[in-house]
Amino acid sequence: MPSYDPSTFPPFAVTVDLVVLTVQRHALCALVVRRGETPFQGRWALPGGFVREDEDLGAAAARELVEETGLCAHDPAVPSAGHGAHLEQLATYGAPSRDPRMRVVSVAHLALAPDLPAPRAGGDANSARWAPVDELLAADEGPVGETEAAPLAFDHARILADGVERARSKIEYSSLATAFCPPEFTVGELRRVYEAVWGVVLDPRNFHRKVTGTPGFLVPSGGTTTRQGGRPAQLFRAGSATVLNPPMLRPEV
Repeated sequence: MPSYDPSTFPPFAVTVDLVVLTVQRHALCALVVRRGETPFQGRWALPGGFVREDEDLGAAAARELVEETGLCAHDPAVPSAGHGAHLEQLATYGAPSRDPRMRVVSVAHLALAPDLPAPRAGGDANSARWAPVDELLAADEGPVGETEAAPLAFDHARILADGVERARSKIEYSSLATAFCPPEFTVGELRRVYEAVWGVVLDPRNFHRKVTGTPGFLVPSGGTTTRQGGRPAQLFRAGSATVLNPPMLRPEV
């Protein structure tokens, strides 16, 4: 293409940022890393990194997920391959001033997985932690104080808020909530996922009736467990249904 001169276009970089969500101690938590380099050195940020020259966006997000959590993305086309993290593209963020280093366009991804272990820091991050999403988003709305409560770096508070809202809305009409559960789970454990993601308290009997009455949503595994205490509870696994009809509408709060 002799007539094409790429130098006539301004250069910019592409990154992937990850909104990694899990449920810990009945609270919806997100993975954040403390930046070890400028810009925003010392501030908490979402995990992510620059897309390499030889990889596409999905591969870059999957690579960052492995590096930050040790989890592989679940491939829905290979159901027998085991239970990895649910990974999907969230949105693209390209405000000209979002990164003080240069023009950077970020393609954010949402990752969900059950009861993830203590995170490990990597890359330019010198520490990592799970933090309740309410705490992280409240810090962005309030004044900058201690580092723990400072707003997230870059525009990551907006990205996190968009990821949380995606999860909250999507579990209304899909089986996405089961991505927060182990391969076999009780109805009570699934209910606590909904409660953590939505930030509400649900009626146990009404919830049990809805989820067990939706065709293809839950499939009995044939076992029981007492890990929640009390009487043995029936174990289920996610069924083949990907769309809930009628949807599980979240209560107004």
